[in-house]
Amino acid sequence: MEIKQAEFVISNSDPKKIPTDKVEYAFIGRSNVGKSSLINMLTNHKKLAKTSARPGKTQLINHFLINQDWYLVDLPGYGYAKASKSARSTWERFIADYLLDSKQLANVFVLLDCRHEPQKIDMEFMNWCGEKGIPFSMVFTKVDKLSSSALQKNVAKYKKEMLKQWAEIPPVFMTSSDSSFGREKLLNYIDQINKALKNG
Repeated sequence: MEIKQAEFVISNSDPKKIPTDKVEYAFIGRSNVGKSSLINMLTNHKKLAKTSARPGKTQLINHFLINQDWYLVDLPGYGYAKASKSARSTWERFIADYLLDSKQLANVFVLLDCRHEPQKIDMEFMNWCGEKGIPFSMVFTKVDKLSSSALQKNVAKYKKEMLKQWAEIPPVFMTSSDSSFGREKLLNYIDQINKALKNG
C-alpha cells in the first residue's frame, strides 16, 4: 500500500463523537514508545502526529484520514507517570470506551519498545484486549537501537510471556522510525485487512 494522502480530521475525548464512516486502525503504547514518530514514518509525513521530548503529549483520540479510505487513530499513551492520577484515569476511561464501542475498529497496533523486557503495563493492556475480544498486533519500535541478537532475545521473552496467557501469538511487526524499517509490512497488513473487509 502506498499512502498518497494523510490528513488530520478530529481530536476528541468523547467516543460518541468520533467518525464512524470508515474502518479504523488504532495505535497505542506506553508514553515515550515512539508512537508519533512511527505514525509520521508510516504516513511519510514529518509533522502529522506531534512528536515531543516530553512524553504524554497525546491526550486526545486523534483521527487521521488516509487515502480517503481509512482512519489511522492516534490514542494517548498509557503509563505516563508524571500525569496526575485524575488525568490518567480520564484518559484510561475514554480510551477503554473508544476501544469497546468503536464499530469500525479493525485492529489495534500495540507499540512496544524493543529495548526493554516485557513490561507489566503492556502485558496487562494486551491481556485486556484479549479478554474483550479486541483484535491487536504487537509492534516493536526502535529496532535499530539494538543488535540483532539482543532484539531476538527481547522479542522471545515477550512471546514466552504471551504464551502464558495465549494459545497463539498475535501478529508481530518490527519497526524503526529512523530507517523506515517495517513500514511496508505493516502497511501491507492494513491493506490485506481492508481488502478482506471489502470482499467479505
